[in-house]
Amino acid sequence: MHDSKSALVLALHRQRFGEPAAMFAAPGRANLIGEHTDYSEGFVMPAAIDFSTVAAISPRDDSRAVMYSANFDDLVEHSIAHVTAGRRDHWTDYPAGVLWSLEQEGLRFPGFNLTVAGDVPVGAGLSSSASIEVAVAMALLALSNQQLDLKRLAQICQRAENGFVGANSGIMDQLVVCCGKADHAMMLDCRTLDFKLVEIPSHVRIVLCNSMVKHSISGGEYNTRRAEIEEGVKILQRQNPSIKFLRDATMDDLLAHKAEMPDNVFRRCRHVITENQRVLDGAAAFESGDLKHFGQLMKQSHDSYRNDFEASCEECDILVELAQKLPGCYGARLTGGGFGGCTVNLVEDTDADAFVEAMRDGYKRAAGITAEIYLTKASDGVHPVIF
Repeated sequence: MHDSKSALVLALHRQRFGEPAAMFAAPGRANLIGEHTDYSEGFVMPAAIDFSTVAAISPRDDSRAVMYSANFDDLVEHSIAHVTAGRRDHWTDYPAGVLWSLEQEGLRFPGFNLTVAGDVPVGAGLSSSASIEVAVAMALLALSNQQLDLKRLAQICQRAENGFVGANSGIMDQLVVCCGKADHAMMLDCRTLDFKLVEIPSHVRIVLCNSMVKHSISGGEYNTRRAEIEEGVKILQRQNPSIKFLRDATMDDLLAHKAEMPDNVFRRCRHVITENQRVLDGAAAFESGDLKHFGQLMKQSHDSYRNDFEASCEECDILVELAQKLPGCYGARLTGGGFGGCTVNLVEDTDADAFVEAMRDGYKRAAGITAEIYLTKASDGVHPVIF
């Protein structure tokens, strides 16, 4: 969010609770390449983007948690013990899950007033969930004068999403939301959590095209895909116990056991194994400035996501096909958990405005839907907001 929106959050907090607040902003993210590889301890290349959630917090003199969402104009008040007792299938599950997960670390918190507001599009595959989790986590730590390493904080927020909200997401979203850097993508090893920051050329824009098909990763198809991957790993482990995750398997391993796997399981695993290699190749292409090759890898990634992983949809396929024909577009693919959401496009800066108009017009004609299209850039990870 921009400074003006952060100021609005602070004003809302003061108006409702009558006191100043500590504030933190956490970005959304776009994944340039590497989909559904993170929970296989593989490789991903996301970037934090310039949409964010702002969390403003101030202490109370009791043990109650009072949480207000400016987006939903909804106020919820409970004891902290009640908040962390279980999910409610409500927006408060995200801050409640973070509070619960921090308590799993042995941390304790006083009562608090919390105001949250964000402009990360919900259901667009841009990780609005990790954005609110990380912003709230940093606010709670500041409230209690406690600090944690950002990598550990990312793991705690992932646990909130897995163990409380009920979405079996990997570590990518929370890690890049914590540790992203302006004008850089992050090449992340999801096994070790080691990463290197790869500069995005200044003449390239990240353009996100929202199909307007909303997705949710808190159940359904996302968790089904993860279960299919785990089924494949179990089959591979029978002959090679050293294969703990698909990160450990090669295409030769997979092909040797193809006959033992249902076709859907084989194809899900093929996507992950080949996608891991595409991320490694993509990082090398980015570092050498070979954007044409990176764009080819994005196309291969989308084709695999659509055909092997079966996590695309007709609308997103239309967006990718339209983009690939336009001047200045290096590459396009579906980003995020799948089944809707946004495509990510790398576009030459001088062609970006024309690209946006052509995509909006072309998608309206082809799908009958008016897409939201965002010209964005890589941004810093979570940070305090100071006025």
